[in-house]
Amino acid sequence: MKQLMLGNAAVARGLYEAGCCVVSSYPGTPSTEITEEAAKYDAVYCEWAPNEKVAMETAFGACLAGKRSFCAMKHVGLNVAADPLFTMSYTGVRAGMVIGVADDAGMHSSQNEQDSRHYARAAKVPMLEPSDSAEALEYAKLAYELSEQFDTPVLLKMCTRIAHSQSLVETSPRTEPAVRPYEKDSAKYVMMPGNAIRRHPLVEERTRRLQQWAETAPINRVEPGSDHKIGIITSSTSYQYVKEVCGDTYPVLKLGMIWPLPDQKLINFAKSVEELVVVEELDPFVTDYCCRLGLAISGEYDFPRLGELSQNIVSDRLTHTFPIGRSLEDPIPPRPPVMCAGCPHRGLFYTLSKNKVTVLGDIGCYTLGAVAPLAAMDMTLCMGASISAIHGFNKALGAEAEGKTVAVIGDSTFMHSGMTGLANIAYNQSNSTVIILDNSITGMTGHQQNPTTGYNIKGDPAGKIDLEALCKAMGFTRVRVVDPYDLKACDAVLKEELAANQPSVIISRRPCALLKYVKHEAPLKVDIVKCVGCRSCMKIGCPAISIREGKAHVDNTLCVGCGVCEQLCPVQAFQSTKKEG
Repeated sequence: MKQLMLGNAAVARGLYEAGCCVVSSYPGTPSTEITEEAAKYDAVYCEWAPNEKVAMETAFGACLAGKRSFCAMKHVGLNVAADPLFTMSYTGVRAGMVIGVADDAGMHSSQNEQDSRHYARAAKVPMLEPSDSAEALEYAKLAYELSEQFDTPVLLKMCTRIAHSQSLVETSPRTEPAVRPYEKDSAKYVMMPGNAIRRHPLVEERTRRLQQWAETAPINRVEPGSDHKIGIITSSTSYQYVKEVCGDTYPVLKLGMIWPLPDQKLINFAKSVEELVVVEELDPFVTDYCCRLGLAISGEYDFPRLGELSQNIVSDRLTHTFPIGRSLEDPIPPRPPVMCAGCPHRGLFYTLSKNKVTVLGDIGCYTLGAVAPLAAMDMTLCMGASISAIHGFNKALGAEAEGKTVAVIGDSTFMHSGMTGLANIAYNQSNSTVIILDNSITGMTGHQQNPTTGYNIKGDPAGKIDLEALCKAMGFTRVRVVDPYDLKACDAVLKEELAANQPSVIISRRPCALLKYVKHEAPLKVDIVKCVGCRSCMKIGCPAISIREGKAHVDNTLCVGCGVCEQLCPVQAFQSTKKEG
């Protein structure tokens, strides 16, 4: 059956058709929907793991047991899972294991723009790179075949545009291979030095055999063109841009396996054209490889190494025109992201900003606390770094910093990689104040469950970690819970914990305002007679509040009646519309 399918959904369908049995992932845009879609197939066990390292190790355990497995993550998540990845390259697999990694060129929802192709080369594992949904499904199935044929985990590289665009796919029935019985093999799977040193030569030989496979593999194909002035080597979404711009004008070597690369195929293609051009996003991965083969890459058609490519960029470089679409004469004004109306983090960040506290931040919705008008965050590095960083910050500056510095971290991020940093504070005793922003969900990636919510990926009851009990068990005697909608309580608790001469944890607890089961109060309105236009309410950056003709105005289609603005107004101009209903 043919149907339009999102790239991530197509990967999930490929997992299902290939007989994958276990999927463990941590949500991360643009990879999240793969696991969410896979969870819709009852034949596939799916879960959200606390972090990507745990997810990859879980998937490895499943393949060790003889069942095909999968884990998904975004590009920075692969950093977290790099430890098991590099050693799994040595152990190999029993049943097939596929690792989905989704890059985010353009940094639409990421803190860096790293290129995951380098991981395939460094870890010495094959990487497939689809260019549309049909290939996403096909390559997911092919990845399992390669995994079992060559005894290796296989990386399946997506990117934002392929993951989140739709194209036509043809589905097939599920075929579940026989379970590969578990057999003890410590020489293969126990990676102590004596065993590992004997596995390394096998990894190098495997790369050689994979390279031979890549030479004739149909997924690395040459598409003929009428004009051999230039030949284009490309892959993934860059391939789509090339075809849109050039059609069949120039020969194209379309790479489906991005590592290892087929040396002879590249050399032969270069011989067939006058000039060789590589069209790829981010790093010159294929370009540098071709140069090491002694191939001359034309410098006339240079592509940027920052951000995403587009049809217009490719057209400009290849044809020096802009035939795709029409350029706007006036630039579109930027629309910076903001926390939602009623976001529980807003009141807490306002309190931190008002008290001029140094805030070491983390990854999540609450990172938006860094933008104006709150501007209440000084640092964001990576998942869990806020807690580790405040320990180092306070150890370096001592009393100078302890009473005016906090770390903020979300509940899901805390479970991902915050606990070890908190253990460091408890063990090495810095006088640090950590604030866990518990909004009862993994918010930034679209409301996925996590170990603190009490529900699994399907919404069924699951194990629930008690944050207060956990923090106390880790050695914190000062653990406070506060409602971020209550500004007076937030201010009092913050001052008390910063003044305390011992480490402490504040849990700012209020469910995300966008959760379907959260009941909201009636929207507020402004009494324009009382309003003096002082703009105190604008200090919280709520998108439901604006200024019209010098007076505050509330958009009642956005307002959830949280009352934070009401607490800021010096003339009590905000009123509930509850009685009007």
